[in-house]
Amino acid sequence: MQKVDEARLETDLQYRFEYLSEFIGFDESDVAVIHASAGYLAPHIPGIVERTYEKLLSYDATARHFVPRQHGHEGGVPAGLEDLSANHEQIRFRMEHLSRYLMQLVGHAYNEKMVTYLDMVGKMHTPKAGNKAIDVPLVQMNALMGLMSDLLAETILGLDLDDETRFRTLRAFQKLLWLQNDLANRHYAADAGQ
Repeated sequence: MQKVDEARLETDLQYRFEYLSEFIGFDESDVAVIHASAGYLAPHIPGIVERTYEKLLSYDATARHFVPRQHGHEGGVPAGLEDLSANHEQIRFRMEHLSRYLMQLVGHAYNEKMVTYLDMVGKMHTPKAGNKAIDVPLVQMNALMGLMSDLLAETILGLDLDDETRFRTLRAFQKLLWLQNDLANRHYAADAGQ
């Protein structure tokens, strides 16, 4: 039986990532499959992003988080929910971020720098980073992660790959998204105890 320092899981990001990776079986073979998928997935990223934002903007509970100024956006902001659309400059700004995020997933080494990046992605959706006025509730963050998981799965299942590669790619991304979900959720767990 392996020993796990549970207190360290809450204080050492790399230790947490390594523990979860080992536990769910996310390893170098998964990283290799994810990297190998880049050429196949890249042409589909704009469609995934469009579909994600179409869904996010179709519910007031998710859309309202795009009304405040987004961290790093210097252009105009919507006056209210009625001004939000996929063509609004702040939404286009956010869509570019999601595109870059997806490209990070398929193109970068899964080292300490990447783990820090994945953790920051979760943190940015809370008042702990970026704009303090943006506080996406955990239920909405989980909705986003579930949607992203499904859109990626649908895309992967439609790729022109042999069955074994398609299966391995789908499994690798599912593991990765569970790791990302944990690194988002951990920023909410600290608040729950307060």
